[in-house]
Amino acid sequence: MERSKIIAILTGAISVLLAIAYLIVVQILDYRDMKPAPISQLNQPPAIVASAWN
Repeated sequence: MERSKIIAILTGAISVLLAIAYLIVVQILDYRDMKPAPISQLNQPPAIVASAWN
């Protein structure tokens, strides 16, 4: 019984650490300034799609 309690506490602590690390990474990525795409890349010619259901 004692060993299973230690494993439960250990996995719970690892889970909390992973959750905190995830929140930190999300905050860092959200903090970055996002720049719009260059205009030259927005006006791409449309792709030609061929249908096989003729």
